[in-house]
Amino acid sequence: MDLLERLITIFAQNGYLAVFTALMICGAGLPLPEDVTLVAGGVIAGLGYANVHAMFGLCMFGVLLGDSAIFLLGHHYGARMMRWRLVAKVLTPKRYAMVQEKFDRYGNRMLFFARFLPGMRTTVYVTAGATHRVSTVRFLLIDTLAALISVPFWVYLGYLGANNHQWLMKWMHRGQNSLWLLVALVLLVLLVLWWRQRRQRTNDC
Repeated sequence: MDLLERLITIFAQNGYLAVFTALMICGAGLPLPEDVTLVAGGVIAGLGYANVHAMFGLCMFGVLLGDSAIFLLGHHYGARMMRWRLVAKVLTPKRYAMVQEKFDRYGNRMLFFARFLPGMRTTVYVTAGATHRVSTVRFLLIDTLAALISVPFWVYLGYLGANNHQWLMKWMHRGQNSLWLLVALVLLVLLVLWWRQRRQRTNDC
C-alpha cells in the first residue's frame, strides 16, 4: 500500500509524464511492479487528475514500448547482455538458461503468457530477441494481444477503486488470480470462434 500511495502522489503531481516514466522503469526490469504502476495511473484518473481512456492509451503505449526495447536489446546484443552489470543483476545465467529451454519448448505461447508472469517477463523478452526466432512484428502482435488483457484490467481497476481503497486493495490482492481467469476466458472465446469458423468452412465444402 505504501508504494501505491507514493506512486499516486507522484502521478497526481506530475501527470501522464510520470506514469510513462514509471512504465519505462518497469520495462527495464527494475524493481517497480508494473501492476501497481498501472493501478496508480487508474487511481489518479478516478480522482480527476487525468482522463481514464487517455490513461489507458498512454499505459498501452508505455508498456509496449518498454517491452519492445527489451526485445530489441536481446535481438541486437543477445548473450553479450549477460556481461552488463545492470542486466546481470536481473538476468542471471541460471535464469537465462531456464527461460531459453522453456522458450525452445513453448515458443509463442511463452511470449504471450510472460506478460502475466512479472518475475519472468524481462528474461523471456530478452531471450525471445536473442534467439532470432521471433520477428519484431510477431513479437509486437503477441505482446499487444496480451497487453490488451492485462493493461485495461489494472488501469480500470484503479479507476473504479479510486475512492474506495479498501475495495481496491482487496481486488489488487485477488487481481492476479482474476487476471488469469480473464486470460482463460479470452482464450476460450477465441477457441470457440476458431472452432465455429473451421466448422463453417467444413460445411461449405
